[in-house]
Amino acid sequence: MDGPVGAASDAGPSAYYRGNESSLVSALKTLLFFTILMVTLPIGLYFATKAYLFEGSMKMSSSDSYFYAAIVAVLAVHVVLALFVYVAWNEGTTPKGKGKHD
Repeated sequence: MDGPVGAASDAGPSAYYRGNESSLVSALKTLLFFTILMVTLPIGLYFATKAYLFEGSMKMSSSDSYFYAAIVAVLAVHVVLALFVYVAWNEGTTPKGKGKHD
């Protein structure tokens, strides 16, 4: 009696893991994307706004431009974090019209 039950349980988990593999890869791609975005966007915005916006266009002093560019970078970090939370929260959910029965 143990033979058929063991054989059925062996087929179940492997199918389960194959199904979750794509969602794991999707989650890791999302995490990698937001990690790269978290590193590059605030640093890029800091230097770009400092040089071109605050010192270039607005003719601010160097010490003032450091301050305002840092504020822009911090705001960028918060935007990336909020986007990550939004994407992570909605990941795996299907729209109402796109169910499994279609």
